[in-house]
Amino acid sequence: MQSVIGEEEILQLLIRDGIEIDSEDFITQEIANQANIAINLADVIIFLTDIKQGVTEVDKDIALILKRSGKPVVLVCNKADSYGKTTDDIYEFYNLGLGEPHPLSATNAIGIGDILDEVYENFPKEDENSEDDETIKVAIIGKPNVGKSSLVNKILGEERVIVSNIAGTTRDAIDSSFENEFGKYVFIDTAGIRRKSKVNESIEKFSVMRTLLAIERADVCLMMIDATEGVTDQDAKIAGEAHEAGKGIILVINKWDAVEKDTYTIEQFKKDVYNKLSYLTYAPILFISAKTGQRVNKLYETINNVASQNALRVTTSMLNQVLNEAIAIVQPPTDKGKRLKIYYMTQATTKPPTFVVFVNNKELFHFSYERYLMNQLRKEFGLIGTPIRMIVREKGESEE
Repeated sequence: MQSVIGEEEILQLLIRDGIEIDSEDFITQEIANQANIAINLADVIIFLTDIKQGVTEVDKDIALILKRSGKPVVLVCNKADSYGKTTDDIYEFYNLGLGEPHPLSATNAIGIGDILDEVYENFPKEDENSEDDETIKVAIIGKPNVGKSSLVNKILGEERVIVSNIAGTTRDAIDSSFENEFGKYVFIDTAGIRRKSKVNESIEKFSVMRTLLAIERADVCLMMIDATEGVTDQDAKIAGEAHEAGKGIILVINKWDAVEKDTYTIEQFKKDVYNKLSYLTYAPILFISAKTGQRVNKLYETINNVASQNALRVTTSMLNQVLNEAIAIVQPPTDKGKRLKIYYMTQATTKPPTFVVFVNNKELFHFSYERYLMNQLRKEFGLIGTPIRMIVREKGESEE
């Protein structure tokens, strides 16, 4: 996949907030740092300027940075209201030494097609073998200020994402590729999902949307929980999104170094977590400190295992062997003299593992018996860290 200004979210930061090289504001300085990282990661860079302001000193400074990078740059002059007409204003931008300036009227969506064509022309040739199916996409999710960005930085060993004690500084989802002896990963740091009452500004709504999209494209979600606060309603809401999306889930209890412990602390904490997140009893729990790096290395094997379980496929013969044993132990329920008959089971898909059960009457297939069969599947095949789905069909209905 080709990139423009590295990651899309960095491009959003540059467009929305811009680069102020000499600013003393913390967030602005960090955005400038991220811009430098984005430039290094990018295939093509769009340099957006203001044709009405003309070439500014900041434009000149940025142009120097971009020229030193050696990356292809598409110079864009926005606010060209008289787009299509020859104007002397645009010629000034040739002095930046970045090639032909492209006029744009973003307000009227005029000129975007030409710019995209230019971007496309500068993309490097796609490597047919560039896609790596072995890479596991890992979304780090949780409420704001729980330590998501700190965990990414500890894993990468560099300041790849903005970290501060100001809640909500990660506005977009940021991808970071990483490889070690355990495998290849893409870690997706996401903006924390705030309570609905606090999602007032469009930027916050955008962050929530990006987080949900990050969950959607992930293989495994690290659901981070603050050990000093325990599980909150907000945590339950966020974890529920990953569960409903059918993603592999690991419950990561961060800031464990800040908790006073005795012999029973871990087991009691696990019990409290599973009580409050009763639908996630299949998810493993890891206790870490992103700040100190305590037990962070334990994550990789768990991620690999959960990703494998989420993609598990079981043969129909093995499924029906388990099904027949389960029926022999606990007979299907009856209702008003009618007994549920289960003919066979097959797996429809993976991510998450989804099973189709064929019966004589769907209305007789009570939720309690469905849960029993799911538990038997977990007992036999593990399915640790992944939700499973069960679809009920009457005999003669399509498996689809």
